[in-house]
Amino acid sequence: MVFGRKKNKGGDSVDDSRYDDEYTEYDEYDESDYDTDEYDEPAVGSPIPERSGETGPFDYDDVADRLEAIAEQRLDLGSVIVPVPPGGQLQVEMTPDGTPQAVHLATQHGRITVAAYAAPKTAGQWRSVAADLAETLRKDGAQVSVVQGPWGRELHAVTQGADLRFIGVDGYRWMVRLVAAGPSGAADDNSPLVSAARAVLGETVVRRGDEPLPVREPLPVVLPQELADQLAAAHQQQLAAQQQAVQAQMAAMQGGPAFQPEQQPTEPRRGAEGSAMQQLGLN
Repeated sequence: MVFGRKKNKGGDSVDDSRYDDEYTEYDEYDESDYDTDEYDEPAVGSPIPERSGETGPFDYDDVADRLEAIAEQRLDLGSVIVPVPPGGQLQVEMTPDGTPQAVHLATQHGRITVAAYAAPKTAGQWRSVAADLAETLRKDGAQVSVVQGPWGRELHAVTQGADLRFIGVDGYRWMVRLVAAGPSGAADDNSPLVSAARAVLGETVVRRGDEPLPVREPLPVVLPQELADQLAAAHQQQLAAQQQAVQAQMAAMQGGPAFQPEQQPTEPRRGAEGSAMQQLGLN
């Protein structure tokens, strides 16, 4: 199911121009190795171009009244609402303190990651981000090429560990970036992974919010409550296992038996309604 798009955006109640209108163009980036004449990129500071009403990514305010009807078909991660490819599995990357840092969609062809960032009210951020990414990847030894995609420029990178495809789109006060990663050849144009990635991005909804944020600041990832509870429990179990391992090592060094703390009964991971992963339709 696709959405329509409103033509105009309303004014903001919060004056955040001192944050979101910051922009520095990166003149040092040299694209002389690529034929950039084929690209029709908006100039820095130009208005966000209108896209087809049937193709996203969409702004939450434009489609909020239609999201409820398809909520079960989408994964709501707070700042982004994404469809899950057929057979896709959810992978959550956590910080050491147990906070979700990134959410990946694992498919049989590779991994897809969608993230949103604060941006100016005008277009141009993805262009500068792509330039910085290309420079960093080349310094790390990757082979990087700038290619044309449905939304404009994309980056195709070949590294020792994986092939990567970066796709970015400028929105109103937000920029969304998708990374598709897979084995050699997986990120080639029109490959199954890239086709799936473009389909996901075309149905993605970005929930920017009204909070003023610095340009390029990642918008927060918020997990569905049941999944968050499940991951928190798993994190606690992991910490407990690490603590027991340390206690066992200390006891072995002292020549005595390892201390065994009393185990509290735990709830089964799978209940009558299935795990949070099952309820999200990811198993």
